Amino acid sequence: MSQTSVADRPESQNQPTYIEGMGPIILENAVAFRVWAPNADAVSVIGNFNDWNAKANPLNREDSGCWMGVVEGAKPGDQYKYEITAGENTFQRIDPRVREVTNSVGNGVIHQPDFDWQGDDFQMPAWNELVIYESHVGTFFRDGKEGVGTFEDYIKKFDHLKKLGVNALQIMPIAEFAGDYSWGYNPAHPFAIEEAYGGPLGFKTFVREAHRAGFAVILDVVYNHFGPSDLDLWQFDGWSENGKGGIYFYNDYRSSTPWGDTRPDYGRGEVRSYIRDNAMMWIEDFHVDGLRYDMTLYIRSVDASGQQEIPEGWGLTQWINREIHSFKPSAITIAEDLQNNDYLTKSDIEGGAAFSAQWDANFVHPIRDVITQPDDAARDMEKVRHALYHSYNCDPFQRVIYTESHDEVANGKSRIPSEVDNEDPGNWFAQKRAGLGLALVMTAPGIPMLFQGQSILQDGWFTDTEELDWENAKEYEGISKLTADLIALRLNRDGISKGLTGKHVDVFHVNNDKKVVAFRRHFDGGPGDDVIVVINFANQHFEQYEFGLPSGGVWIRRFSSDRSEYSEEFGDDASGNIQAIVEPYDGQSHRGRIELPPYTVLIYSQNPS
Repeated sequence: MSQTSVADRPESQNQPTYIEGMGPIILENAVAFRVWAPNADAVSVIGNFNDWNAKANPLNREDSGCWMGVVEGAKPGDQYKYEITAGENTFQRIDPRVREVTNSVGNGVIHQPDFDWQGDDFQMPAWNELVIYESHVGTFFRDGKEGVGTFEDYIKKFDHLKKLGVNALQIMPIAEFAGDYSWGYNPAHPFAIEEAYGGPLGFKTFVREAHRAGFAVILDVVYNHFGPSDLDLWQFDGWSENGKGGIYFYNDYRSSTPWGDTRPDYGRGEVRSYIRDNAMMWIEDFHVDGLRYDMTLYIRSVDASGQQEIPEGWGLTQWINREIHSFKPSAITIAEDLQNNDYLTKSDIEGGAAFSAQWDANFVHPIRDVITQPDDAARDMEKVRHALYHSYNCDPFQRVIYTESHDEVANGKSRIPSEVDNEDPGNWFAQKRAGLGLALVMTAPGIPMLFQGQSILQDGWFTDTEELDWENAKEYEGISKLTADLIALRLNRDGISKGLTGKHVDVFHVNNDKKVVAFRRHFDGGPGDDVIVVINFANQHFEQYEFGLPSGGVWIRRFSSDRSEYSEEFGDDASGNIQAIVEPYDGQSHRGRIELPPYTVLIYSQNPS
């Protein structure tokens, strides 16, 4: 919503000559309304400022197909709708640009844009130093009450997340949806914020307090479809073809998506601007630090085959990403595409879609397969090697890596502990192999991401009705400590693991017989930079296990996942520091010899010179 002075309004007409903006535009002692409805014969704005009388404030048609008028005395907080006449039909619609609603089938609310950001000047971490925590506002924390969680509730758990060490919160979609319970991928009003979560004021407060606590905020947005229910955009001004959605949607075969016939018309200028303005609203008005686009495959193509391309959808993502990065260069844009397409993260100059990063199917699927195999013999270490090496455009920070996300722990799939042992997801096997997944996410090259509850050994699968089991935070506080220790190493907080922030990986040891992998991570290389990670994927204890080392001297054990402080089920292994043996091994100049417990990750580095 924009705000405009009326100082230049001619007194003779008491009407502005022209006012920029769409939707409700706050003036001095008045509100202007502009709405795009090119096929309407008449449009009025109705609300509690005119007793919902359609004759009181008719809007004037503009050459652009928009309708506009000024309502004296209307003010923020007032409720309103548009009454539209098209031919013989008269009907009411909520404003497509509304920032606030009473509910998804209620009325629009004139939103007050002013907010005290209290000097918010948050600086986004460099992308190679991000650790993302994906979460869902409605289920994250409910503070002991019925109904869904809110932004206010979520803020109460910031201390837990600060202790964990994550520095970016990726929030599942919050655009107003049908009802109070939803994953959020059914936006009914794309510019409004779910009232059950706290509405626009609640979200602005959430972002401000997240920044104050040191968290970037990345928001999930849905541009591959709208709705499909409670959708006032559908046949908005009465026009449609083929029984389809009208001016905001394709009205032919391109309308079809897995979620209904509601794909926006990416080739129509007004719709392109509608989506672009929505993306910029989050960045400019709500101070978010990045956007994650839901399933971009269905923006750039009609179906999952990718054979029926939608070039204007590709062009739209290029435009929006260009605009975002121009306005806020530090902002990150992430594509969920999962087709391993390098062009998603190439620059638009090279013909790419110009996303900063994309979710990496070539990491999550093979790693989950290796970790959840019931039989050690079936674990394929080559899959681990390939997952570690995979990148887009030779840049591993163009990928987001994870073992759990909202999609990977639902729709017939469970969280890692339940996939390991559904009957007893808290047992030794489940804890151990969940730890392998956490360690791989934090030590592989890429932008690491956790899903809510992963660090407290949440089991089962994700639904939009069940709160996280916060009792787990105490029962499995050791797993949280394990996760926090890994994150501290990933972010080089003690200056001893810079290599984990670098692009380089050398998987120099792959033992598919014993199920052991060892690799080196480095930024520039050398003491305090080089990091060696050794992972045992089998239920086998090795008294002495050998692998290569890139240089001599003492290699200090920085982390072992087999420690009783992480779980009373674990064994406090006796492996310690390594004195490198001057003897080539694994193509390295030296070799190391350690005790290696089952299903265990060991991490080594050297002190800076």
